[in-house]
This record gives sequence, C-alpha cells and structure tokens, in this order.
Amino acid sequence: MAKERIVSAEFVMSNTDPAKCPEPNMPEYAFIGRSNVGKSSLINMLVGRKAMAKTSGTPGKTQLINHFVINDSWYIVDLPGYGYAKTSRTNRSSWEKMIKSYLESRPNLVYVFVLIDSRIDPQKNDMEFINWLGKQGIPICLVFTKIDKQSVNKSQMSIAKFNRELKLAWDALPQEFASSAETKQGRDEILDFIEYWNQQFTQE
Repeated sequence: MAKERIVSAEFVMSNTDPAKCPEPNMPEYAFIGRSNVGKSSLINMLVGRKAMAKTSGTPGKTQLINHFVINDSWYIVDLPGYGYAKTSRTNRSSWEKMIKSYLESRPNLVYVFVLIDSRIDPQKNDMEFINWLGKQGIPICLVFTKIDKQSVNKSQMSIAKFNRELKLAWDALPQEFASSAETKQGRDEILDFIEYWNQQFTQE
C-alpha cells in the first residue's frame, strides 16, 4: 500500500511556546524519545529526505518544537529528546515543561510516536514518560529504532522484555513498530498507519 506518498516535506517553524505553533487545522504526529535514539534519522527516512530533521552525534541537539508540513496536509513534529543528563537541570526542567505543555494543549495531535532504542534494556525515564502519556489519555505508538544493529532474535528479546515491563502498568499494549533508518524497515507500516488516521481526522 505504501508507495512514494511523500511528495512534499517542508520546515514550517520552531517554537518554545506551544501557543505559537501553527494553526491546529491539520492532523499532527509528534516524535519523541531519549536523546540519541535516532529520532531525526527516522523522520528523514519516513519523508525520504536526507537532512530535513537535523541529525547530530551530540545528544540534546533538538531543543525546540519543530514543525514540518507534509504534502500540505499533515504535520510531523520533532520534539526535544529527554533523559540527557549532561545538560543543565534548568534546561531539562524547561524542556520538560515545554514538551508537556505542547502535548497537553495541542488539539490536532493525533498520535505521539515514542522512540525506543531496540538494543537496550527498559529505561526508567522511558517508562515514566510513556506512563505519563497514558495517564493523560494521549494516544501513543512505540517505535523500536536501530533494529538493524543487532540480530532479529536479540531485537525480539529486547522488545519482549520492554513489553513485559510495560504490562505492569498497561492493560493493553500500544501499537508498536520496529524500524531502521538505514534499511528503511518500518517505513511503509508507519506511513500506512499515519495515512489511516489522516483519513479519520476531522476538525472539531
């Protein structure tokens, strides 16, 4: 089903104030995860651009709410990463407040894609953030990144371990995707998912 459906992908604006984000008249999908989880690489892979979202080897590069309009009909939002210990406590507090304010106030936010590094054990800050989203009633998907960096068996074991941890707080697990920015694994599935929800979107 998923062909080359991204015909245009343009940067719109960066913000620290959710109230100044674009008019909420189109469906919106936010991408977030721990610093260095491969968020920008995933976004670039999805839209078929090499450097739309800025990638960096330095964790904490994204510090703003970044909006990109796709096909002039829906938004991708690149949010700051969390869990980066080397930035100041003031910065972390400011980012957290900004992110939560955006997530709680954006009426056209359809889904939040929470990115998880498929190679590592469940992290406390991932669990805390996912559980907070659940308590707020904010719809989420999980995207396990860098799936190409280890064997299929190891990835499956890692994802299963994450899900066991998640089941301690969740009755039903969120939608999940396995992805690789290098091999483009997961691209069709994620775009199919977004396409489906774009069709369901109605402006209230």
